[in-house]
Amino acid sequence: MNLDTQKILKTLNPNKIWVPAVISLGFVAFKIFTDDTFTPQKLNLIFQARVIPVILAFAVLFIKDAAYVYRIRTLTNKDLSWGSSIYVIILWEFASAVTPSVVGGTAVAVFILLKEGINLGKSLAYTLLTAILDNLFFVIFAPIALLLIGASSFPDFEGTLKGLFITSYSLIAIYTFVMAFALFLRPRIFKWILIKITSIKFLRRWRYAAYQHGNEVMWASTLIRGKQKRYWFKIIASTIVAWVARYAILNFIISAYTNGLGLTDHLLILGKHLILWIVMLVSPTPGGSGLAEEFFIKLFDGYLVEFTLGTTLFWRLITYYPYLIGGAVVLPRWIKKVFYKKPKAEEE
Repeated sequence: MNLDTQKILKTLNPNKIWVPAVISLGFVAFKIFTDDTFTPQKLNLIFQARVIPVILAFAVLFIKDAAYVYRIRTLTNKDLSWGSSIYVIILWEFASAVTPSVVGGTAVAVFILLKEGINLGKSLAYTLLTAILDNLFFVIFAPIALLLIGASSFPDFEGTLKGLFITSYSLIAIYTFVMAFALFLRPRIFKWILIKITSIKFLRRWRYAAYQHGNEVMWASTLIRGKQKRYWFKIIASTIVAWVARYAILNFIISAYTNGLGLTDHLLILGKHLILWIVMLVSPTPGGSGLAEEFFIKLFDGYLVEFTLGTTLFWRLITYYPYLIGGAVVLPRWIKKVFYKKPKAEEE
């Protein structure tokens, strides 16, 4: 993998936090100005949230990040310290927040792990495995959510939203199964297929890249073979905990503004949030800005009514903006840590 340090640092530029923030806030402002029924009092309703659900929302946010930190440390066989694991997760989330989901952050993730002392082969293997685990959660639980809750419970799941969901889900499923096949079963066949495909005349310009990627997958495959069942249990369990916690944040936010939510309501909110997240994965904007707010309003307006616009902002303030700010604060310290290390002789 060609890791261009300058290009990756440009991607991680703290100045980029303004782009998604402006898009997100600009979209909400647009909704406010085009809503004939809007009054300033509606936005002030954001402060009428009940305290306990808000505290619980922040608690599950912490659980989510703790699960990610635990997973990356377990994935690396504890080659990463707890401190380095925290750095990795904050910067990884930051990279996801400032780049479009469709672009992907594999190179950035590999670069971060590499600078934390994990060799290139292992960094690539851990990054690919993380992507497969996360995507498998979507692929498995999205249809389960639709089946258990019932499509009739999603009257707003039509038109553009339905089309984006089907497109995103199909792309995720294809990518996940192809990469799982390559990584766990037949990496050599995967490489052969890539080379054959890029032997076609109009695809030959990508043949070297395909050859290189095939080698990387074969390399990564050898590094994750032979792991014990306990290892797989830990990383799978932490993946499930992290994603359930991520979705549960919204359940507590809506509970802060809505009375009498039952189990069915909470399952429906989880199912809708899962659909929303999958749709956000095909967003061309950084962190899904604009698209996330648009479909949040469509999916959850029935629960929130006059609270919807304020809650949209509150949801993003809890689940998105902390990673923009946290990454911008942590990045300079991390760069100093990994690029300007003092030799041991000097430190002594």
